Amino acid sequence: MNNLQSISIPVNLLPRPCDAHKGSMGHALLISGQRGMAGAAILASRACLRSGVGKLTVATPSYNIPILQVSVPEAIISPSGDNEITQIIQTTQFQAVAIGPGLGTAPETAAAVLAQIKECHTPIVVDADAINILAQYPDALPLLPADSILTPHIGELTRLIGNTSSADERLRLTLELSQRLHIYIIIKGADSTICCPDGTTRVNHTGNPGMATAGSGDVLTGILLGLLTRGYSPLEAAQLGVYLHGLAGDIAAQHLGMESLIASDIVDHLPAAFLNIQNNKTDIQ
Repeated sequence: MNNLQSISIPVNLLPRPCDAHKGSMGHALLISGQRGMAGAAILASRACLRSGVGKLTVATPSYNIPILQVSVPEAIISPSGDNEITQIIQTTQFQAVAIGPGLGTAPETAAAVLAQIKECHTPIVVDADAINILAQYPDALPLLPADSILTPHIGELTRLIGNTSSADERLRLTLELSQRLHIYIIIKGADSTICCPDGTTRVNHTGNPGMATAGSGDVLTGILLGLLTRGYSPLEAAQLGVYLHGLAGDIAAQHLGMESLIASDIVDHLPAAFLNIQNNKTDIQ
């Protein structure tokens, strides 16, 4: 396809005014976790907070609350059901919403996810089981707010668009879905690709095979949520998000090696990735 563009350092970082306070840096909402999957909420929460937001509320089942309060003391925790997400959250106070990591696809959760998407009028980052739920109920796809960001890996994408005979056909169908719904779709993997509603695609070249580990996608969701909340446009958030995610993974691999890299390492090296961009460095330090 002739509309592929590569992502370098994609956008200038937003400044933090001298008189900034937590209320002016944005309030994010993450809807994540079921019993046994608190780790997904923790990883996404930590990544979101490391991406510059002023406040983060995490809607999660009551069972997960003690775990999250210890693991992410900076987050506000809001119970939503007992062992799985079953309730919707009013979103008027939030600048951006992310939904999906570790949710599961139980019928009550699916109903809550669909109702939440319908209620939300701000762009949403949709990941993991929230994508799988939308694939089960394709008639709900038009409910997605314009400029939302979906982050499927290949398996989740296949559930959305069906089996394809080639990578080119997969990209074409994904781009068509992006244009039809006016959303951004990030196809995760080596050289993650962003399909944009204007018909263009952007390819990211940061990242390494060490990032092929459980929880890496949850970290990306948290980064994207943080960037949207801070005030980046959906396109800027998508480009900067995948670039930062991969760059943090590259810095982590330089210090730790690829074989032992885990998702928490990506979060831990986000500050260095931000500094690299802030200092306009093209080498990894």
